[in-house]
Amino acid sequence: MKKLLALNRSEIAIRILRAANELGLRTVAIYSQEDRLALHRFKADEAYLIGEGKGPVEAPV
Repeated sequence: MKKLLALNRSEIAIRILRAANELGLRTVAIYSQEDRLALHRFKADEAYLIGEGKGPVEAPV
């Protein structure tokens, strides 16, 4: 495994990203428009907007 996708938000995602970083894995975060300023987006090596125009709950659908 070389890259990890954190399918969570907020504090849980930050913990996942921190652990992956310590293991030497690249990290990816997904976020909704409402979460565009969330910390997990900036902690990941890559971050992608999903569900544009939808709320955080509907975005991954």
